[in-house]
Amino acid sequence: MKKILLILSFLICANAFSQMLSSNVEKKTLALGEVNRLVIKIDNLHEQPVTSAPKNELLPFHFEETKDSIGQNANSYERTIEFAVFEEGKFTIPELEFKVGDKVLKTIPYEIDVINTAQKADQINDIMKNKEVKLAPTDYWELYKFYVLAALAVIALIVAVIIILKWGKKVKSSPVVATNQTLKELDSLKKKKYIEGGNFRSFYVELIDISRNFISRQYNLPADVLLTDDLIEVMKRNNTISQDNEKIVEDVFLRGDLVKFAKTFPDQETMEKDFANIRDFVKRSSKDLEFENLRKDA
Repeated sequence: MKKILLILSFLICANAFSQMLSSNVEKKTLALGEVNRLVIKIDNLHEQPVTSAPKNELLPFHFEETKDSIGQNANSYERTIEFAVFEEGKFTIPELEFKVGDKVLKTIPYEIDVINTAQKADQINDIMKNKEVKLAPTDYWELYKFYVLAALAVIALIVAVIIILKWGKKVKSSPVVATNQTLKELDSLKKKKYIEGGNFRSFYVELIDISRNFISRQYNLPADVLLTDDLIEVMKRNNTISQDNEKIVEDVFLRGDLVKFAKTFPDQETMEKDFANIRDFVKRSSKDLEFENLRKDA
């Protein structure tokens, strides 16, 4: 009898001083998205610390925790977790570990059944009937103005690209540009003082090269590759250059060929005249092109 009383006393003392863990799930069956509650309590702490998973990380990933609150005093610990599940099926809350001092306590597992309460035959009724709203032109503008502006910007960009591709090169190679460039080249030739120094061969070689390049650019004739006689024939047949300008080109080019092959030796006055005539020809070339354009339009 004494032994029985001793065992009972030991058991009572052990229960009195050991920690008691309890847990409870409010619902075992849930609708999709319905909130459930899990409560975990530990008694007889005797001021021992409780360690567990951090807040909002205690349950598996299927369980969406919406609230996780912890209350603790010297002798008890309570943790309340509110959660919802957004998938149909059966889900298990496993054993959850709580460490009290050096001792590990575990909850019992729970199986949660999640169902979809909506039925295919359920009729969904609008709260109120749809109301027709008449829109003014300003309302349509506010709705679609960004699309309209974007479309206009795209069209403007396409037009700009077409203009650049079609007329960009023409502007760069316009008659005025070609004329000014050639006049600069003639001024550079003049500064070399070939005329004053009697260096007629270098003078005519460079003068004719400048003139040939100019005719190629300004009149689109292959003056840079044709022989003098062939070029004169093409100019007369093409009929783009005026007769006065043709005569100047013909005289200077033929004299230049004679100088190149040492068949003639022009004096300073002749070189001055040929230079001035080529310069005037370059300046007057735009009139040839204007006349040609009018002839084409007619």
